[in-house]
Amino acid sequence: MSTKIVVAGGFGAGKTTLVGAVSEIPPVTTEAVMTEASVPHDDTSVTPTKVTTTVAMDFGRITVDQQLVMYMFGTPGQSRFWFMWDDLIRGAVGAVVVVDCRRLADSFDAVDYFETNRRIPYIVALNRFDGRLEYTSEQVREALEIGATVPIIDFDARDRASGGTVLKTLLRYSLQAGAEAEPVG
Repeated sequence: MSTKIVVAGGFGAGKTTLVGAVSEIPPVTTEAVMTEASVPHDDTSVTPTKVTTTVAMDFGRITVDQQLVMYMFGTPGQSRFWFMWDDLIRGAVGAVVVVDCRRLADSFDAVDYFETNRRIPYIVALNRFDGRLEYTSEQVREALEIGATVPIIDFDARDRASGGTVLKTLLRYSLQAGAEAEPVG
């Protein structure tokens, strides 16, 4: 059996890094070199070494057990590529919104997309840049107006085990949300 999840979030939050860290195959990426045309649109002030950006999607695969294979689709983070999100989430059982706490404002639109516009379970994963977070989970929940039942966890997108914890949390939450949505009797 296979399942599909989406990894979303703002520009430079760690989506491509997460997919690459947990994928058992070499990830498929659509990274393009950032040009001067992106300067007015892409704030790299806290990520000065970032020279590429996702322009379509990332793809990875992980075998959870003998019965389940998970396909991961990473979204582009910039608003000019959001027209692809509706297609990327089609058929997904859940989504991870990766948040860079140094730039919370870059996460508003991604959270809003899943919180108000779609019927897909999602969790929020706070990426620990430089091994730390700028805010607590509850501060992020309040600032981004995340629903009380949505799990928020912190992780390091570069670390396979930490990324695996994010995916396990999403699968558990998606299963729980699906069970609650099923009609009784």
